[in-house]
Amino acid sequence: MNDTTVTLVGNVATAVEYRETATGGVARFRFAVTARRWDRERGLWSDGNTSFYTVSAWRSLGANLAASVSVGEPLVVHGRLRVREDERDGQRKTFVDVDALAVGHDLTRGTAAFRRAARTEPRARTDGQPYAGTGTGTGAGPVLGPAPEGDPWTEAVAEAVAVAVEGIAVGTGDSEKENGGKGEEANTEHRLVTVS
Repeated sequence: MNDTTVTLVGNVATAVEYRETATGGVARFRFAVTARRWDRERGLWSDGNTSFYTVSAWRSLGANLAASVSVGEPLVVHGRLRVREDERDGQRKTFVDVDALAVGHDLTRGTAAFRRAARTEPRARTDGQPYAGTGTGTGAGPVLGPAPEGDPWTEAVAEAVAVAVEGIAVGTGDSEKENGGKGEEANTEHRLVTVS
């Protein structure tokens, strides 16, 4: 294919709009990318021009994006670049769109907590048989059972989560008192847990 793929680093400029269509759900938002340049004379970074893109994300990517992204958040968007011209108010205007293939938070600017989404799209098995729990094979994907006993990955993740939860509980024990008894945490922080 002769598609032009780009990777953009910037900020969400508008609220994510999500709607269902005949071909699946789509999320759309405006994305602002501002060039940053080193100013040798002043010895600091300065902002250059800002370019705006309309980003579209389809199906599960769109649904996950709508549930995960807010205005102002820093993102990395990878997708197919589309440039189109349209006539509005008697003038020809050029619009630059990106059909997103992958979107994620820019972790150079902060932290994020990943939650795996339930699979909603069907997958084909190599033997042509439907997955268990999908009936005809055209349903919502496989129904996942529990991990096998003695699985080292599952045990390591469970141990890491227990340690992280224990650390959070110990670190925020006085949060209710600090917040005037409202039961809300005064300071929520993310911890990086490494599993080897």
